[in-house]
Amino acid sequence: MIKKLAAEFFGTFWLVFGGCGAAVLSAAFPELGIGFAGVALAFGLTVLTMAFAVGGISGGHFNPAVSLGLAVGGRFSWAELVPYWIAQVVGGLAGAAVLYAIASGKPGFEVGGFASNGFGDLSPGKYGMIACLIAEIVLTAAFLVIILGSTSKVAPAGFAPIAIGLGLTLIHLISIPVTNTSVNPARSTAVAFFAQTGAVNQLWLFWVAPLVGAIVGGLIWKVLLEPEQA
Repeated sequence: MIKKLAAEFFGTFWLVFGGCGAAVLSAAFPELGIGFAGVALAFGLTVLTMAFAVGGISGGHFNPAVSLGLAVGGRFSWAELVPYWIAQVVGGLAGAAVLYAIASGKPGFEVGGFASNGFGDLSPGKYGMIACLIAEIVLTAAFLVIILGSTSKVAPAGFAPIAIGLGLTLIHLISIPVTNTSVNPARSTAVAFFAQTGAVNQLWLFWVAPLVGAIVGGLIWKVLLEPEQA
């Protein structure tokens, strides 16, 4: 169990440090040309690389919503859910802390939003709360279907991390303008506490919506899509 939790800690650390790091460090310089598409790809690559690196140890969740959706879909033990959540949140906070330590070393650095998520005034496109709630629920549900489908016995073996990583990239391409993309409560929590905005006050949405979406996605797979056992 310790190795599983260590894998989840490090995987979530890498997701926050790599994905949010691309937004805070690289996208801040337009001349680098990374843009929001580059940030989307960075998030996808963090999951893809860690799924290959430590997915065989812990399952490669790196996300409380994913752990919940897998439990609903019958692929994960309910008894391990809370320990996984703790490891993921702590790993995300560690990733954000290291990112802050690096970013704050630049003269004139301003924390600002620090890649946090938000709705209303804190949404990149100023989308309202209901729009952001719907986006996070639908996209998290879709993410769970991608994960459950690509890791099922009928899927081509060995390609799941690629499908999952590209799926997360696509999710970011869709929703960075809306919520700055969460679909992951640990990722949202990690950077919210470093942001100099009201991100912490809006954090509830980025727990509620992904968890609801994960339940929906897990049920869609379990009830409608899961292949019958041979």
